[in-house]
Amino acid sequence: MGVVVRQAFAGIARLVRNCSRFSATAVVATALLAASAGAADANAKYAGIVVDAKTGAVLYEDSADAYRYPASLTKMMTLYMVFEALASNRISKNSRITVSRNAAAEPPTKLGVPAGKSITVEQAIHALVTRSANDVATAVAEFLGGSESNFAKLTTAKARQLGMSKTTFRNAHGLPNSEQKTTARDMARLGIALREHFPQYYDYFSTRSFTYAGRRINSHNNLLGRVKGVDGIKTGYIRASGFNLVSSVSTGNRQIVAVVMGGRTARTRDAHMADLIKRYLPKASTGSDRNLIARGPATQPVVAAMVPPANVPVPSDRPDVAPVTAYAEERPASAKETFAKAISDKADIDPVRTASTKVSGWVIQVASMPTEDEARRYLAETASEAETILADATPFTETFEMKGRTYYRARFGGFTDKSDAWGACATLKKKNVACYAVQN
Repeated sequence: MGVVVRQAFAGIARLVRNCSRFSATAVVATALLAASAGAADANAKYAGIVVDAKTGAVLYEDSADAYRYPASLTKMMTLYMVFEALASNRISKNSRITVSRNAAAEPPTKLGVPAGKSITVEQAIHALVTRSANDVATAVAEFLGGSESNFAKLTTAKARQLGMSKTTFRNAHGLPNSEQKTTARDMARLGIALREHFPQYYDYFSTRSFTYAGRRINSHNNLLGRVKGVDGIKTGYIRASGFNLVSSVSTGNRQIVAVVMGGRTARTRDAHMADLIKRYLPKASTGSDRNLIARGPATQPVVAAMVPPANVPVPSDRPDVAPVTAYAEERPASAKETFAKAISDKADIDPVRTASTKVSGWVIQVASMPTEDEARRYLAETASEAETILADATPFTETFEMKGRTYYRARFGGFTDKSDAWGACATLKKKNVACYAVQN
């Protein structure tokens, strides 16, 4: 069975590349079904769960209690705290959040608010839901908690109150921290709690884009508007976690919350989520809603009929993250911004996707260099010279061998098709940048 599972997952990316993004779901459904039963064997980072949001019944689970890294799913809890403050009238949607120097210095993805400037609470909500802005998450943490560290304590305490017994927060954004951990089951709890406790604000999760400083900022959630009934909630990625997604689905008087963690790529994660929705939404109850998660102050977790505990031992180990060397939330805010950060402070987190996270699909190559640092530097220079052309591109390096030596390709990915990649190259060549397009 292990061989079949590995083969099934290995074929998903190839199948998806040959199909349109979501018509591919039907093509790979059989492979996903075969793979899902043994996903943990095929991918050690994988975890998944589908919960009936009306009854709390678990419709599907795989490694749902294994420790995982939440990445930007963390911002679901950050938003929970914002909604709680709004509901209790401690703040309003027009309250101003000043962005500190500490917040403004966070790495992408970010909104790019200068230190000392402010945004409204509603702008912050939109930035967290769509852009998954790390600078805004830190600003919110300082605004509500006084400091990042105190906010982390508050959110961990809130997690316990919601029955998320295996979740610990150390920051408000989800960037790498070996002590920040959760489980797929806990993320399902949080997804349901957001819907139950704050229905008046839940529509924010359906936001597909918003405008800030004259820029239109699109959501990272590719399933919105493409899979019937999906109305949120959040994506996430760091190298240690893989590609994560929590989806809320409501249609035909049925409601589910589904969690996929540890996807190898955003595309295969989305395809797997779409398949889980297709398979398990019809099995959800059409009856009346039940209150699944109790609210109010508590010294112990107060939980009603929410997801029952699994009848299996909970692993005590966590994924190995030493060293943590990369982060990203689907795409950087801009290539220029990403690489400016890398060159200026040589942070422990590497903002360039390396060969181990190779970007698939159509890519463009602008150089081959003898060292990775030179390749990164050239990517930064190219991104700076052609910011408009490469604003939505994903920079990365890739190794190859020639005559016994290792070289580094400097590439940009994220192009929709051949003509898109060729068009970008044609424009770059007008700027005297050598370029060619290739399908990875």
